[in-house]
Amino acid sequence: MGGIRWSERLGPAVSIAPGARVDRFEVFFDLVFVFSFFIITRTTAAHISGWQIAHAMLVLAVLWWCWVVHCVVATRVRLGEGFVPVLMVLGMAALFSFALSLPQAFSDTKDVAAGPVVVALSYLVIRGVHLSLYWHIAREKPGERRLLLKYSPEMAVSTLLLMAAALIPPQIEDTERAGMLRNGLWVGVVLLQYGGGLVAGAWGWTVTSAEHWTERYDLILIIALGESVISVGVGSNLLGQPPTWPAVAAAVLGIFFTAALWWAHYDVIAPAARIALHAAQGRPRVAMARDAYAYFHLPMIAGVILFALGAEEIVHQVAEPETPIGDPTRGPGVLLLFGGVICYLCANMLFQARTLRTVSWTRVGTVLVLAAAIPVGQRLPGLAALALLTAICVGLVAVEAVVMADSRRALRELVFEEKTSHEAHEAAWRARWREPTPDEPST
Repeated sequence: MGGIRWSERLGPAVSIAPGARVDRFEVFFDLVFVFSFFIITRTTAAHISGWQIAHAMLVLAVLWWCWVVHCVVATRVRLGEGFVPVLMVLGMAALFSFALSLPQAFSDTKDVAAGPVVVALSYLVIRGVHLSLYWHIAREKPGERRLLLKYSPEMAVSTLLLMAAALIPPQIEDTERAGMLRNGLWVGVVLLQYGGGLVAGAWGWTVTSAEHWTERYDLILIIALGESVISVGVGSNLLGQPPTWPAVAAAVLGIFFTAALWWAHYDVIAPAARIALHAAQGRPRVAMARDAYAYFHLPMIAGVILFALGAEEIVHQVAEPETPIGDPTRGPGVLLLFGGVICYLCANMLFQARTLRTVSWTRVGTVLVLAAAIPVGQRLPGLAALALLTAICVGLVAVEAVVMADSRRALRELVFEEKTSHEAHEAAWRARWREPTPDEPST
């Protein structure tokens, strides 16, 4: 017994089945990503500026690539089975350390700070856990291992760039040049990650379960939308003072337009895209999974963070008792709010075009209306600006509910038939697990 390896005691890694869905451990792992999104929003909200927002987007892009790699590993192995959760907990701890260090990732370049170094080391551990796990499960497929070796330089070089961004700028006396070098190194990491994914193409990879892949990204986008609600509630200082009617109205409007944005993606587009990914096979499926989900979901989540920052800024002003309710909004709140929603909808249209090969004129029109409404919103009181955005978002949902009525009905009938067939097949399969004995009365 003493010679039995720990992996054998816990059980082997289990390959993912074609019809598999997201397991509970994956949702548990995503809780750390919720915290990471929250940290990015909170750090940026503390001092909103152009550079702060640019830094937030760079951090988000690097973090998102870690999550994409995490999903690629989850297409091959169940993360909640056998010894795999042990490795994943190690990855969670590294990701948590990464998130805790993000506020210092772009700290003062005069001295070597611990935060940027912890970011680089945590990143190395996260990527190392994913690489070692994939290497283990591909042990019987030399082709996959050769493919991993092809991608491993990206992990090594990106880690070196992050470490260089932590150690080299403090050695430069000119703080402006040091800051530009650090920014350039982070940009290099992002270009290396996403450029490598495009250059390598879809050859050699597989998406075993389209259901698992689509559900994974559907859940993370919902998490991001939920994080935006938390950020508005926490950052707007609504918890630190007695509620007022304007503050409550602003919070309610925030829920309404966030729900409208949820509806815009999950009512028709996301279910139809899931079917499209199921229909695709081989390399076209991998290419669609990469483009529509791994790449185009990033600007959607970036849009969520941006409009959360804007909503927080506006609600905070509305909630201030000493601020007259009729005063126009101050600062970048309106631009971030409307711009974030525009970013979200534009990315959603790219997603729709890649998966369904269509673009909705209603969304193009909504983006144009939102862009035209920015200067109007900057002259309005905060509550009125929120009401204007909410009216536009809810109007989009109402128009599409009418215009797409036939498509929505047909899609829901198709999904209902699919689920009914799946349930019947699953029930018949599980009935084979326990055949009645001859003496057992039938029911």
